[in-house]
Amino acid sequence: MRGQARKESLSDSRDLDGSYDQLTGNPPRPTKKALKQRFLKLLPCCGPQALPSVSENSVEDEFELSTVCHRPEGLEQLQEQTKFTRKELQVLYRGFKNECPSGIVNEENFKQIYSQFFPQGDSSTYATFLFNAFDTNHDGSVSFEDFVAGLSVILRGTIDDRLNWAFNLYDLNKDGFITKEEMLDIMKSIYDMMGKYTYPALREEAPREHVESFFQKMDRNKDGVVTIEEFIESCQKDENIMRSMQLFDNVI
Repeated sequence: MRGQARKESLSDSRDLDGSYDQLTGNPPRPTKKALKQRFLKLLPCCGPQALPSVSENSVEDEFELSTVCHRPEGLEQLQEQTKFTRKELQVLYRGFKNECPSGIVNEENFKQIYSQFFPQGDSSTYATFLFNAFDTNHDGSVSFEDFVAGLSVILRGTIDDRLNWAFNLYDLNKDGFITKEEMLDIMKSIYDMMGKYTYPALREEAPREHVESFFQKMDRNKDGVVTIEEFIESCQKDENIMRSMQLFDNVI
């Protein structure tokens, strides 16, 4: 029974990452390098410090990993839960598996990789906030399911879906409200990430001034907190925010 379960797990994994063709029984032609690199740029574990990749076609490696690695849900289930096609999920999973053989990314690894994209500043605090937004079950790790669920909302969700995801990012203590302090923490982390040597130079008081302006617009009933309704309504009336949301439409 255990051997049969392992075979089924192996079959599911190979089906998900496209390393096995059910019709011919052979591995398919490799994905074009450019397409793979395009997807890998979106992965939170694609840097040089990642663990060595595992051979796609090594049955022995797959059996060994099946006892220690996180196994993602089936392809059909992920298709139902996200707005990615079968092929897109296969490409995403192949990149995720090759760069993160354990199947999960912890916060420290996430911050380390994210810092490589912003060498001129300190991205650690913002990376923590972003990691927590992906880690929806708050278990201290981001699995492939967590990753594609968040990515599906950001890239393929409706405007309301994306704004809900953004609200969750700003709602640091997850109590259903955004306080001025939470918004300031996020804004400071963004300014820190941009670095002190930007041009034109950013004034030290700029984050607080930015928050004061935004919070005044969003907190319509002046009760000191911003609700999800106030957040979405204010963002939808801001042309700059709406344009930034549309930038994600054709990423993949």
